[in-house]
Amino acid sequence: MNEYFLLQIENLNNQKSEERLNSLRVLKNAIDKGDIQKPLFFNDVNNHIHTTYSFSPYSPTKALFMAYMNGLKTAGIMDHDSAAGCMEFIKAGQILDMPITCGIEVRVRMEKTPLNGIRINNPDQDSVAYVALHGIPHQYIKTIQDFMAPYRKERNVRNQKMCDNINKLLGKYGICIDFNQDVLPLSLYGEGGTVTERHISYALALKMLEKYGKGRSLVAFYKDTLNLPLSGKNEALLSDESNPVYEYDLLGAIKSDLISLFYIDAYDECPDIHDIIDLCRKTKAISAYAYLGDVGNSVTGDKKPQKFEDSYIDKLFYVLKELGFDAVTYMPSRNTKEQLVRVRALCEQYGFFQISGEDINSPRQNFVCKAMRDPFFDNLRDSTYALIKHEQDATEDITKAMFYNK
Repeated sequence: MNEYFLLQIENLNNQKSEERLNSLRVLKNAIDKGDIQKPLFFNDVNNHIHTTYSFSPYSPTKALFMAYMNGLKTAGIMDHDSAAGCMEFIKAGQILDMPITCGIEVRVRMEKTPLNGIRINNPDQDSVAYVALHGIPHQYIKTIQDFMAPYRKERNVRNQKMCDNINKLLGKYGICIDFNQDVLPLSLYGEGGTVTERHISYALALKMLEKYGKGRSLVAFYKDTLNLPLSGKNEALLSDESNPVYEYDLLGAIKSDLISLFYIDAYDECPDIHDIIDLCRKTKAISAYAYLGDVGNSVTGDKKPQKFEDSYIDKLFYVLKELGFDAVTYMPSRNTKEQLVRVRALCEQYGFFQISGEDINSPRQNFVCKAMRDPFFDNLRDSTYALIKHEQDATEDITKAMFYNK
């Protein structure tokens, strides 16, 4: 690929949305003319791609370009607490002639349910669950964005306090981070994006690198000085000074173990689950519980071995039905076949729509989930196209929404 096209790819992360989209038009034209090789398409789909509006190395435009160039037939945007990237994602899909879906991911309070006091699918605290709003009709993107605005603001109050905790913990080693100077500029909060724990962890990773550099000295600080566990995989990645995505691998290690030392439980920034279900009813977005399942060896390196829903999964599905969820979303590469056979059977028992989504927020993560090529998951490809149809139909006429009469 010549230098001009490489610059256009780099410009897909330009600070201005229209500049990003203009570069995408240039690249699509080059693909159509044969100046850039067209990717090979199979039947791959992914409905859970994060962008720079939460935490990701990819703008909405670049995220979709990466999905396209990796041969995905369709892709979905899924940012934390924010729908700010959705309109750009829609425009990028039109340029690439690629079907897309719009969604957001939200942490919800579950204390007013029978799951109160239980570790659900949140690695960091009890009584709080991750849920997804899929297939947002486009006329309701702003409604959902406005609904989440006070929660994004409240989240920054806790973010500031976690930065203070980091400084109390690591200040004696010459490592301090300032929320306004070091964390906020890493985000698109001023454009409606969300500041997450990953932004804080990334800012901390940069400070650690500034102090100790890459390789052995940093690994020694992490393992010996801080006395933190480091998996063999992560230690190998962090020992490699030529590692091109070193900062993201260090972030993964921080998210796995160090974060527990400065984490503060989220509360005010998390909507009550009943309010989110009501929001989905109003906007006809599809409410989906995000199944995590017990974790053994973390695929992404940012989750320690931990127990989640599997020991009480029958109770979980009963509660989800009682709350009025429409769907369950799960990631085939993250779980064992045995886990997902059980999940699918429960989805069928309770009549839940099933959605796939492979969480993309790091350059190490593959856009293509090869596990989904197993015929066992054909239903997830079919449901993706049903989800696309729902979003398109409901945008045209809300009475055509998949769960309109629910």
